[in-house]
Amino acid sequence: MTRGNMTRGKQQAALPVLAAGDSGAAGRVGADPREDDLRALFGQSSAVFASLAGPAHMVETANDALFAALGGKERGRAGAPLGQLVPELTGQPFIALLDRVYRSGKPHTERDARVLLGQGDKAREAFFDFTYEPRLDAGGNVMGVRVIGVETTQVKHAQRLTAEHRALLEQIARQAPLPEVLEGMARVIEDLAPEEVLVSVLLADADGRHLRHGTAPSLPDFYNQAIDGIATGEGVGSCGTAAHRRRRVIVSDIAKDPFWDDFRDLADRAGLAACWSTPILARDGSLLGTFAMYHRVPRVPEEADLALAGVFADTAALAIERHQAEQARKRAEAREEAARDDLAFLLETSTALTSGLDAGQTLQRLAASCVPKLAPLCAVDIIEGGRVRRVATAAPTQAQQELLAAHIPVYDAADDAVARVLASGTREVARRTPTGPGPWHDLDVTGYLCVPLTDRGRAFGTVTLLSTGAHTFDGHTVALAEELARRAASAAHNARQYSHRATLARDLQAGLLLPDLPAVPGADVATYYHPAGEGLDIGGDFYDVFPLDDGRWAFMLGDVCGRGAIAATTTALVRHTARAVAPFLPGPQDVVKAINRALSNRPDSHGTGFVTLVYGQLTPSPEGLDIALVRAGHTLPLHLDTAHDAHPVEAPGGLLGISPDPDVTLRHLRLLPHESLLLYTDGITEARDAKGEQFGEARLADALTGAPHQPGAQHVIDALTRAVRTFTGDHDIDDDQAVLVLTATEPRHASRRGRAT
Repeated sequence: MTRGNMTRGKQQAALPVLAAGDSGAAGRVGADPREDDLRALFGQSSAVFASLAGPAHMVETANDALFAALGGKERGRAGAPLGQLVPELTGQPFIALLDRVYRSGKPHTERDARVLLGQGDKAREAFFDFTYEPRLDAGGNVMGVRVIGVETTQVKHAQRLTAEHRALLEQIARQAPLPEVLEGMARVIEDLAPEEVLVSVLLADADGRHLRHGTAPSLPDFYNQAIDGIATGEGVGSCGTAAHRRRRVIVSDIAKDPFWDDFRDLADRAGLAACWSTPILARDGSLLGTFAMYHRVPRVPEEADLALAGVFADTAALAIERHQAEQARKRAEAREEAARDDLAFLLETSTALTSGLDAGQTLQRLAASCVPKLAPLCAVDIIEGGRVRRVATAAPTQAQQELLAAHIPVYDAADDAVARVLASGTREVARRTPTGPGPWHDLDVTGYLCVPLTDRGRAFGTVTLLSTGAHTFDGHTVALAEELARRAASAAHNARQYSHRATLARDLQAGLLLPDLPAVPGADVATYYHPAGEGLDIGGDFYDVFPLDDGRWAFMLGDVCGRGAIAATTTALVRHTARAVAPFLPGPQDVVKAINRALSNRPDSHGTGFVTLVYGQLTPSPEGLDIALVRAGHTLPLHLDTAHDAHPVEAPGGLLGISPDPDVTLRHLRLLPHESLLLYTDGITEARDAKGEQFGEARLADALTGAPHQPGAQHVIDALTRAVRTFTGDHDIDDDQAVLVLTATEPRHASRRGRAT
């Protein structure tokens, strides 16, 4: 069915209709305007009747509905052959069927018979359900044909409209793209309308103040471009006014209507003479757009035209609302995805920032995290000693990074962005190169964002992000950069605190240990100390070697219960007491008892923990080293003989700092040349592997037997510590480790100076 045959000319069946807005509709309680639109579109068909005589089918009588269907009153006269009244029927099946019924005398029924009425531009296609009955005289002879029919043209039209409308609804339901739905709707209407019509849909901006091009497949491009973005308002053409009023605006003659004063020349160029615009409204009454029907000649709409506009304006509203809902859902999902990405970025970056405890590495990780996520280039500057120092940079290429690293901002320069941010403590962002000298041209810098790094409200550094090319900073990037700078400042602050604390712990620990081992005649001395953890707390293990009168030397190794400042206080008390009293007391047991009294008399604020200790005195002799020692609750010393056998040195004794008079036993032994005495803390034997198993005394003895023949003191320590490291692997040690080795040298052999590890 072609558009020329289907839609040109009005469909002329006698169809009583009631359009939306008609007084009859207004008088019905609860009337639905949409139902009125459908009633106006589909209408009510009337029966046609004609009584024809003779083989020429002379019209004897017919009702008005037949003549209306045939094209008007000028054809409505009896006494003439039907073919003469309606010459276009000649040669069509309608006449042929009349001839057959007249000749055969048999009735015939025809469904949806197609009849072409009118000629030329006024031709129209019509459909009828016909019943042809022969007219008989008294003798049973056929004298003519009686025709009864109902025009079904509008039914056909309604069926097609319904099918097309259903197809549009299916498109909307499956969320086809809005431009596709609107263009399909426009083309359907242009095809279904009884007169030539050009459809346009304009979409309202979010604020409802402007209308944007939606679809207009048959309007010229220059026209669509010209009206794209027109304002909504009184007198702004048909569409702008309809959008403003929120009701239909009919302009039947553009050439004369004042609404078109500003657009009349444009409409004339496009060949437009009439425009009927219907606002497209959401269910809440808000403006979605406008639906317009243009005509090439001035024209006033009929009820069916307005009904068609109403039905499809509602369809457009449904499509637009579904589209807006889908777009809102996608935007919400995009925001949620962006929020997840931001959170993942912040979590990942925060993990990287806190993965180490070096402030410089923390700030370098900060710069690396910013590129390219936040900007193409990044530099981090901090204040040190009253000057700005660039501590980290990140760039796509090594050359760019080196160029950026070579530039150092001036701390007190008024034209330097870094200096201003350091002074004010507030961020600065600009879509231009930073003020002041710098490699901005070589790096193609087009903008910057400088964010302070603050500690307790005071800026100690900045993060400068640099744009290149078309890159710009939006509010989202600025907020993300500020949050990242806040986290980085906290991580850098913690790293600096750790560094300061670790340095303090090392300094205090160094004060509690010998900076250099003394040269002991007749003895080779070596020590080893390794703190547990990360070295933030002062360990409880200690050792000391110091001279006494008459060529004697004192040595000791012990372990204080606990760690930190209290352990340091106790360690200092033990060492200083021993050094103070040892020259004046006759033997090791007296020195140990003096240490115990000092521990018992210490204030509670200085600690109440116990101490384990091995204290002894050695005297070089021609045969080796004569040793007298006392063990107070400590691990047993080991005597390593020349055969590499390790023998525990039994010396009973209780813990110090627990009772006022500890029971200790003096033990004597002699180290022959190349024999060693090994003192160690329980951090050695209690070192654990990944499975939790302890190193133990058996492995300790095996490690000593693996030392070289005639080992020096350092050889013994190397063999022991190597065995411990092999056993523990990557597992961190849980307790401090300290070792003191005394090895007897050959008589009159210059003793070698030991070293701390």
